[in-house]
Amino acid sequence: MTDFRAYAALRNGVRRRTVLKGLGAAATAPLLSAAPGARAQDNTLNLLCWPGHNDPAVVGPFEEQYGVQVVAREYVGGDNMMALVTQSPPGTYDVILADAEYVVQLRDAGFIDPLDPADYPFDDFFPEFHKFPGHWLDDTLYSVMIRFGFLGVSYRTDVFTREEVDTYQALWDPKVTGRVGYFDWYLPSMGCLSLAGGNATPYDIDAAGFQRLKDTMDSVKPQTGGFFSMANTFASLTSGDAAIIPGVGDWITLLLSADGVPVDSWVPQEGGVQWTESMSIATGSPRPELARSFIQYMTSPEGQSRSARMPAYNASIPSRAGWVRLNEDDPQAAALLRHTFTDRNVMDEFADGKIHIRQTPLQQDVEDWTDVWADFKT
Repeated sequence: MTDFRAYAALRNGVRRRTVLKGLGAAATAPLLSAAPGARAQDNTLNLLCWPGHNDPAVVGPFEEQYGVQVVAREYVGGDNMMALVTQSPPGTYDVILADAEYVVQLRDAGFIDPLDPADYPFDDFFPEFHKFPGHWLDDTLYSVMIRFGFLGVSYRTDVFTREEVDTYQALWDPKVTGRVGYFDWYLPSMGCLSLAGGNATPYDIDAAGFQRLKDTMDSVKPQTGGFFSMANTFASLTSGDAAIIPGVGDWITLLLSADGVPVDSWVPQEGGVQWTESMSIATGSPRPELARSFIQYMTSPEGQSRSARMPAYNASIPSRAGWVRLNEDDPQAAALLRHTFTDRNVMDEFADGKIHIRQTPLQQDVEDWTDVWADFKT
């Protein structure tokens, strides 16, 4: 399996090309923004994150309270994030936002510091998220959940009914030949295709399960219309070039449907994948106290309400107190996100047992999966 200590070795002079070849972690999607602000600026908090997390609509109150600017370096995909952290000298970032499956890699490579759980409002969180796998390692907290969501299929409602997409077999429907799209990141896409192929645990599969995954991908390949960047995933559903996309979810269709695009998302009966974004304090941050305050703000009821409605892409939030605040701030958004206390909500879906936490592969090397994804794309 991949030895993530090699990331730390890279900082100590090992050639980047050699290490990344061994890890299979070469960046496969473009980085999205310029480098962080100068480290000498005491009024700057440097954040490494997915797009949109430093939007004033989210962080404005924090910036005003502390008299600072949140400057983001944005990435797409966990492998991009790891490569970028590896290439940056210690102290470049104050806070790192990562998907849960990459927290252990950050910890093993020495890129994030342990956290004191007493500093964060876990009593406000739903019980399911008090000690979330991957955030607590060896009974030590390294990362705090900010947002999450479910991945199944997103689809055009003028092409499919909800009943038709209650199974991944919709991907093989002749009416969408050449119109099955993919967000160009192997982990969510292959996770859902693994479920489609009959693997009960999409990332923890033996040799036979891995072969089922490859056979499924070979079978659905003739249906494929394209592989899209984050921005082009939105565009492809809007234009109709993609009629259905496995491995994505509400994070894309909530925004599009609000603009009148006929789209929706659903977790098929075979199951779906949960993505999770969490924040850690970067090792070597010159402002660890400010970094801690920022994570405290993001997990506060106000920070959670704003994060759920982040303009770049909406998401579910783990804080029950955040749900209460969201219902006060924007009842319509709370209803769309299914963050209500009177109707069936996303926590009910979580409890149904259909949702699997997204992970890096457990019985194969990362390179085995990325090689299959590269072959699939050709």
